[in-house]
Amino acid sequence: MRRVHPPLPSAGAAYLDPRGDGRALRVSWHSEADVVVLSLWRDNVCTGTFQLALEDVPGLVDLLASRYADVPGEWAVYRPDTEPVRRVRGGA
Repeated sequence: MRRVHPPLPSAGAAYLDPRGDGRALRVSWHSEADVVVLSLWRDNVCTGTFQLALEDVPGLVDLLASRYADVPGEWAVYRPDTEPVRRVRGGA
């Protein structure tokens, strides 16, 4: 059974999936639990979550940055449409 979760917490961001159908990735910081939660959404329903320990965040960021740097030509250029669709206080 899928559970409807409350809105994005006070620190985080949401990104739309280019495939559409209401898919989104939400990233939320939970410093009280020392985790970053990555959650997959379909419309307003959370379909799955992953808790990433704060100590592991730099490794994930480094991995994404290094792979992004390897992308050829025009794809490596910053694109404003890659900004989160929703950003809240403290969001990355």
